[in-house]
Amino acid sequence: MYLQFKREVEHILKAALADASYEYEYSSLELEESEHADITSRIAFTLASRYGKPPENIAADILRHITVPTPAEGRTRTLISRAVASGPYINFYVNDYFLDATLRRLKGGGGGGDNTEKRHDKSTRIIIEHTSANPDGPLHIGHLRNAIIGDVLARVLTYSGYQVETQYYVNDMGRQVAVAVWGASRLKLDTRKKGDHAIVDVYIAANRMLEANAAYRTEVDALMRRYEAGDEEVVKRYEEVVQRCLAGIKASLQRLNIHHDLFVFESEFVRSGAVQRIIEELKRRGDIKSEGSALILHLDGIEKGLVIQRADGTSLYTTRDLAYHRWKSERCDRMIDVLGKDHELVSQQLRKALLLLGVKAPEFVIFEFVSLPSGSLSTRAGRYISADELMERIEARAYEEVEKRRMDLSEDKKREIARMVGIGALRYDMVKVSPEKHIVFNLEDALDIEKKGAPFIQYAHARASSILRMATDRGFKIDSADADVALLRDKSEVELIKKLAMFEYVMESVASELKLHKVARYARELAEVFNIFYKNCPVLNAEEELREARLVLVDCTKQVLCEVLSVLGIEAPEEM
Repeated sequence: MYLQFKREVEHILKAALADASYEYEYSSLELEESEHADITSRIAFTLASRYGKPPENIAADILRHITVPTPAEGRTRTLISRAVASGPYINFYVNDYFLDATLRRLKGGGGGGDNTEKRHDKSTRIIIEHTSANPDGPLHIGHLRNAIIGDVLARVLTYSGYQVETQYYVNDMGRQVAVAVWGASRLKLDTRKKGDHAIVDVYIAANRMLEANAAYRTEVDALMRRYEAGDEEVVKRYEEVVQRCLAGIKASLQRLNIHHDLFVFESEFVRSGAVQRIIEELKRRGDIKSEGSALILHLDGIEKGLVIQRADGTSLYTTRDLAYHRWKSERCDRMIDVLGKDHELVSQQLRKALLLLGVKAPEFVIFEFVSLPSGSLSTRAGRYISADELMERIEARAYEEVEKRRMDLSEDKKREIARMVGIGALRYDMVKVSPEKHIVFNLEDALDIEKKGAPFIQYAHARASSILRMATDRGFKIDSADADVALLRDKSEVELIKKLAMFEYVMESVASELKLHKVARYARELAEVFNIFYKNCPVLNAEEELREARLVLVDCTKQVLCEVLSVLGIEAPEEM
């Protein structure tokens, strides 16, 4: 309902500005959330500089021209109770009808209160590329942030009505993979290990051999040229290594509740001739310089040139990436790439080069790195903690807490809850802050309910489930069609209903701005407000009519908590 309320505010505020003869930027009414109102406008500040008047005077003038619709038979009920000028701010407040309508819509399966209004054009196709780790070893914690950001982004956009396809772009032609393939031909793979772990053992050992004997590097270079040329024997060797590694990576992603719709291989674009066509087209359209037989594309506004072909005639990752993006652009309306901070320059070069080619540029979600309290990671040097090891650790630690708190549960149930809590904590901590901020992942903090991460939110869902189970056991009505939700006017009840109504607004905002931390923040705030309601408003011991109304509120809260956890890719336990 909040989206509907906001649109109603926009309508009457525009009318008031017109009546008061204020000219303004039509697209911006400077509406925002506020601690002091249900929504507030800061437009008086902007108008003050234009008209040379104090902003509080302008706010008061606008308020005099605001007319809040009155409820009337046969017309849509207003959701606004009143508008108030507070200094330079114009504050708007919801009415009782807003509160009641929010719960009625939720009871009817309205998905957070605005289901009928949330959907975008379902014909809009979006391709999200994320994770795309080199197939030379297992995922580590840095890859996890990429994968989880991409997965949550896909969930948000799918929820919002877009057609979303997720892709994993497999760098099967880079030097790292060539080193792994070269190493696999000289060293024995440990087939007892998970595929990606067996490959990284070979990769690390091969790097040490290359550092000790520079002559080996020519063998790796030759391997890369033969693979690009399509040498059947070399292709077979590559496929064995790459597929073995990818099988392990896919298993890790599945454990994290992450699925890719399509795995796309770099080599496809080389073998099809798409990369060579890109190079020839850039020669015609771009500022190309030859430096030592290598071809370098110089781009306006970017100091560093983009190497599009090596001196030996082989292609580079960036050239193949251009071919990949052209291929993607023909299959969707929007492209979104999730990239680490170290790819920021590449993303700028990619955007400029695609414009030269007449291809629409992708949108980028750039994230800062993740580290552990112990420091940085390096796969090549063998200093890393794999995603598998991290998941084992966090699930084991979660199990210790479950074992300590719930001795009454069966062993299988304890393990199940520990898995949900552990993976949920890991996922939540990867998106709870904005992507441009660096994260130091602390396992103990992630699992600490007092820190208000995923376990805190999951516990709120489990608490709501427990209340509803106990109500059923006592024979109480749940989600009664004739429950009088107008009885819910305690401050804690009102704040909870308002927070429930915000869900669709948050999802709409995130779908537009791609700022995923807002979903995580909303989930935490909803759990906080529900806990305050639980503390202040007895449910099962309330008088019958009030109990029925509060059970409706608990049921609606459980529904929205489940939905927002699902968008975050986190399971919602019935008990903890």
